Amino acid sequence: MAVIPYNEKEVKLLARLMRAEAEGEGQQGMLMVGNVGVNRVRSDCLDFKKLANLQDMVFQSPGGFEATQKSYFYQRARQKEIDLARKTIKGGRYHPASYSLWFFKPAGNCPAEWYNQSNAGRFKSHCFYQPTQGDCPKVY
Repeated sequence: MAVIPYNEKEVKLLARLMRAEAEGEGQQGMLMVGNVGVNRVRSDCLDFKKLANLQDMVFQSPGGFEATQKSYFYQRARQKEIDLARKTIKGGRYHPASYSLWFFKPAGNCPAEWYNQSNAGRFKSHCFYQPTQGDCPKVY
């Protein structure tokens, strides 16, 4: 059962985002990007108020994903990434992105906080940041 509303076009859109943001981090890294995206749709808090669906989330501006500005993002979704996207839409949570709304790739170590959000952990080269349950209860 899905934790957010979606249609097949949006599954493919999320799959493309996951690949474009984290293909070099393998399936687990792509699942974490999907997790962050789904969390943003669920959250209705902080920078992500009123995101009604995956399309709104992917193309949010400002505050969206850099990958949408690269040609690689616009390639057709592959079945492997579509299957991973479905896992996150169905509520799969992958630590450290379980409750995260942000991630980035620092030059060095992960800062303890990023834009006043706590570091939830690192996976390969990406650091993940999550809000408090008080700030974003729908994420939890």
